[in-house]
Amino acid sequence: MNAVFRKLQVSVTQQACVLNQALALCRATPSIQHPVWASVSERQYKSMPTHGIGRWRHLLPKEAPRKKKDKHQMKAIMAETDTAYGTLNVKVSGYDMTVVEHYSQYIHNLCNRLSIKVAESYALPTKSTEVMLMQEQGTKMYVDAVLKTHERVVQLSRLDTAVCPVFMDVLLKNQPEGVELSVKEHTEDDFQARFKGRPELEGLIAQMSH
Repeated sequence: MNAVFRKLQVSVTQQACVLNQALALCRATPSIQHPVWASVSERQYKSMPTHGIGRWRHLLPKEAPRKKKDKHQMKAIMAETDTAYGTLNVKVSGYDMTVVEHYSQYIHNLCNRLSIKVAESYALPTKSTEVMLMQEQGTKMYVDAVLKTHERVVQLSRLDTAVCPVFMDVLLKNQPEGVELSVKEHTEDDFQARFKGRPELEGLIAQMSH
């Protein structure tokens, strides 16, 4: 009995040693849920040099510097032909800016539907007109109201002569009240009218030239 008991005691002791070694290994091995790198608060790779990684502009061929275009340069006026007009200005003017703006947008959309090429669409400087009244007893006049005229231009190029009557008929039938419509050929004076005059600056330039 003593021999059997001793053998059991030895086997239990060996199993206990194996369990202790396994526990020690488990404690030394980092957990998957709490890895070692998670405890590092600072990222060390920020201080490492990149050696030009991500720089690719030096691989592209060098382009010549582009010349700045003059925004105030007038475009060439197209000449009319037997089947098409040249450059036409469809001008809309009125006192109500909202109505004028909406009607000019309608003209632009109509041109797109009829495949009419729109070269430009712009606004002209607003004009102010003072309405003067004279007093009943006296000769002095005073300003009764100030009327502001808003103008929009839709510039067309190469309008087909066969499409022009249909185009004008639709515009006139949908013309709102209080809005004036005119169609004329584009000239250099029309181009200069786009810019607001500055008499003070023009006077200073004239003095410097003399």
